[in-house]
Amino acid sequence: MKTNSSQKQPLYVIVLLILAAEAVFILPFVLQRIFRTTFLESFSISQTELGSCFSVYGIVALFSYLFGGPLADRFKPNQLMSVALVLTGLGGIYLATYPNLFNLHVLYGFWGFTTIFLFWAPMIKATRIWGGKNKQGIAFGFLDGGRGLVAALFGSIGVLIFSLFITKDIELTSVEERRIAFKEVITYTSYAVIVIGVSVYFLLKLNVENSEKTEKNAKLITIDNFKIVMRYKAVWLLMIIILCAYYGYKMTDLFSQYAEQVMNYNKIEAAKVGTYLLYLRPVIGVTTGLLADRTRASLWIIIGFLLMSITSLIFYLGIIDDSKTLLFTLSIGTMALGVYSARVLYFATLEEAKIPLAVTGTAVGFISIVGYTPDIFAGLLMGYFLDANKGAIGLQHAFGIMALFTFVGLIASYLFYKHSKSNSPDGL
Repeated sequence: MKTNSSQKQPLYVIVLLILAAEAVFILPFVLQRIFRTTFLESFSISQTELGSCFSVYGIVALFSYLFGGPLADRFKPNQLMSVALVLTGLGGIYLATYPNLFNLHVLYGFWGFTTIFLFWAPMIKATRIWGGKNKQGIAFGFLDGGRGLVAALFGSIGVLIFSLFITKDIELTSVEERRIAFKEVITYTSYAVIVIGVSVYFLLKLNVENSEKTEKNAKLITIDNFKIVMRYKAVWLLMIIILCAYYGYKMTDLFSQYAEQVMNYNKIEAAKVGTYLLYLRPVIGVTTGLLADRTRASLWIIIGFLLMSITSLIFYLGIIDDSKTLLFTLSIGTMALGVYSARVLYFATLEEAKIPLAVTGTAVGFISIVGYTPDIFAGLLMGYFLDANKGAIGLQHAFGIMALFTFVGLIASYLFYKHSKSNSPDGL
């Protein structure tokens, strides 16, 4: 039977995939990354309490990865992704009512279900189908790079909406005035996510031979599929690689806070720092994807971890303060280059590892169980250090932990590179 890799896929499909792939995470994560201090004061919560919300999300996501992966091998991507986006957007409308901490935990648990169980594996599988056998690097490069552009655009529009509802100098506004402005940001974002969800249902169509027959015959959970996936050494290494790379990605949440608390930027300037960095993702994603298709995806993951390790050590050592603006800019730019390079490519290695397309959803779910556990502990870990040591010291400690994770990721990615280079016929 022919695989879908021989099918030519429409260009608009990857564009819609990119839009959907980031839109679904804007409400749970991106708004907090760009408006972190505003989010905290608007909901009257601490860093640790926000971290506990992320932990609830991560716990629900943990089970969602396991069961949502096989679900992606049963149903069409547009069906699952559309429902996920609409439900996530409805959750955002509730977020705009400023629920108390308990209900905020419930909401994050709900988002853990909608964004992962219904969305994650279908999105990865759809991207792999679009890339075929020979364009995995560029497919995932477009996906993650494009997601960066979408996040940046959402961020820019969010900052614009926020500033439009602030009628005087940001430093002279009260918390209540900022809460009103931030509510508008959440509301507009929520409706945008719902509209994208409806568009995905009607427009996201992939050319896949025999897909309907395969989907109808597939079972939601098959022990045989899990046995196939677990036979691949690359799968176990990818778990470690994604865990370490994703922890590094979670640390980008702190860039805006570092700009405000250490570099003495105001709230709008600090929000712009996080937004501007997102514009690097499309450039890094497409460039790294092209290079990966000409060499090996795993090679560029190694380079990404090396850059993350170096820059996280610089932040940990406390070299950067408000008198070193250029070094701050270069360091966060270099760290973003490392983070986004690794993030772009870790699922592009599925083809390099020779994991069968038919079990892609199961493989993604199984790998993600461990790979995305930072959703459970990263927020709590960062929150602990930031609340225990205010300002620069807490941020230094947080980046020190990142240095440990990225060093482990560097070792795992090197082992993966050596393993895949051996070109064993069955990938074992």
